Amino acid sequence: MAIRRAFLILMLFVASWPAQSPADDPQLPVADPNCTFFGPDRKKNDAGSLTLQVVAHLAVAGIPSPPGGSRTDALEHPSGNTIDKYIFPALAAANVAPAPPTTDFEFIRRATLDLTGRIPTPDQVLTFVNDTTSNKRANLVDTLLASPGWVDKWTVWFADLYQNNSRNTQILRFVPGVTAFDSYIRNALTKQEPYDQMAREIIGAQGNDSYTQGELNYLVGGVVTGGPIQDIFDQQAANTVNTFLGISHMNCLLCHNGRGHLDSLSLWGYSTSRQQAWGMASFMSRTYTSRTPVPEAVNGQPYYWSLANNTRYRSDYQLNTQTGNRPPRTGATPSATVAPTYIFDGTSPSPGTDYRVALGQKITSDFQFARATVNYMWAYFFGIGIVDPPDQFDPLRLDPDNPPTDCPSPNNPCTLQPSNPRLLNALAQDFINSKYDLKALMREIVNSQTYQLSSRYDGTWDPSTQNLFGRKLVRRLWSEEIHDAITQSSGVIPTYNNPNWGPVSLAMQLPEPLNTPDGARGKVADFLDAFLRGNRDDEQRRPDGSISQALGLMNDNFVMSRIQTNGSGTNLLKTVLPMPDSQLVNTLFLTVLSRYPTPAETTAALANLKTNRTQEAQTLLWSLYNKVDFVFNY
Repeated sequence: MAIRRAFLILMLFVASWPAQSPADDPQLPVADPNCTFFGPDRKKNDAGSLTLQVVAHLAVAGIPSPPGGSRTDALEHPSGNTIDKYIFPALAAANVAPAPPTTDFEFIRRATLDLTGRIPTPDQVLTFVNDTTSNKRANLVDTLLASPGWVDKWTVWFADLYQNNSRNTQILRFVPGVTAFDSYIRNALTKQEPYDQMAREIIGAQGNDSYTQGELNYLVGGVVTGGPIQDIFDQQAANTVNTFLGISHMNCLLCHNGRGHLDSLSLWGYSTSRQQAWGMASFMSRTYTSRTPVPEAVNGQPYYWSLANNTRYRSDYQLNTQTGNRPPRTGATPSATVAPTYIFDGTSPSPGTDYRVALGQKITSDFQFARATVNYMWAYFFGIGIVDPPDQFDPLRLDPDNPPTDCPSPNNPCTLQPSNPRLLNALAQDFINSKYDLKALMREIVNSQTYQLSSRYDGTWDPSTQNLFGRKLVRRLWSEEIHDAITQSSGVIPTYNNPNWGPVSLAMQLPEPLNTPDGARGKVADFLDAFLRGNRDDEQRRPDGSISQALGLMNDNFVMSRIQTNGSGTNLLKTVLPMPDSQLVNTLFLTVLSRYPTPAETTAALANLKTNRTQEAQTLLWSLYNKVDFVFNY
């Protein structure tokens, strides 16, 4: 019986994984209408269609929405929140009804995962749900923002954005370097440092030891081997513009003019020359990025990095290369140079000004810095950006009061790029007004009625309207979130030791995806990697599903060792087995899924417990870890 139930659970689980999977996963040639994961249409899923399929597998527990919440109420009485002022009129104009508000059970789980990367405890769930005060959701958000979990989660988020890893395809930072950068991010978030200050510190960083001065490691990530120094200046500038302004096409422009290459991608890129891009790279032209072996180095390794200005390099960007990773750079004369010039307004730093300090000032005073930052955040909380992909902004297609009208190329995009440009600008202005307070931005997002819409939808929903944000788009949990939810809920807490960062128990506290130490219960790195956490270099974090993820949750020792009653210490099963059957079932559901079971789930679970009770309790816990609503944030 247990084996048959396990097989049925597997079928339901796999049916909820329709997204793309790694290229080396086998694809079966059979199309199953209930399981697009295996069929030839597996790569046609986006956030909207994924949401439809996941929600179809969610249990409906019959829990009421907040009092007074309805589609009509949201459309006719949007909150004073900036987001709602723009979203609900846009939905009404498009004749798209919003989803109903999400339930309290769903909201506490959603917000806790999004803000802290953890699931709420049963006591937290019940305390919140039973709270009758009108501002309990706002109070919960404030509590989550003030928690240590917020620092853990957003240290990882920014480390992903900054690509903090101990090695990439070009260079090595080594574990002490990545740990130092992780500590820098963590300390900045803990101190609630304004984000514009944080950006300026990273862009203008100077120092002699990347093992002790973590912010040096960002520009180190732009070091390119096998070419002239200009290749490094180019990559450092391209990375900076991408990270802080959301414009990835700078990397293209540093190889060639936009015309003939970016015609169908970016009106701004089409209109911009390589010469102009060199002006941005010239802000890096006085930067000497060097490495020094540590005293005990063998064959020159390991080493730490330093960043110095106006030491080895004292001229502006030189146009004198014929080899390297990019096309030749040539000017009117062999000694031609390009002065640092901010590509978006044509200004240059004053004489004697530190170039990178000037660049940091220009970037963080540019409205695009705020716009890009809020859009990166929006893409995380809502599944897609207001501009999407969020790192492909087109600066000539952003102003709703000055939309593009003249298309110099028939292939050039000539429409406004953001799905809601006035919202994007208003949210960016709010971020500026808050003095670039990251918590204030997140508070504004999570407190909005828009964020608090359900992923469920009554009636027919058109996935093509997903960029209007009329319903919650589901998110598959990060690998670290799945790991931490299993250890937290099971009560079997691991310890991972590394001499560079000390013992940690949460995957969300690991400084990088690489170099994950093994725990006492096996190679946890394999379990984490199955959920595509990436390497912060050429493998980005991905939300796709795969067979290996299903198999990992079904039979990996990391999971199986946590559904046993043997071993030392206290775990969830030891706690619930002395309880009456109904309390046992309710406690398992609340602990793992942050909700009570439905009547059908209760009936099935209670019937199973009438036989081998301990084994059936283990099977129930195992099945909860394999349910759709455990693996997705909805």
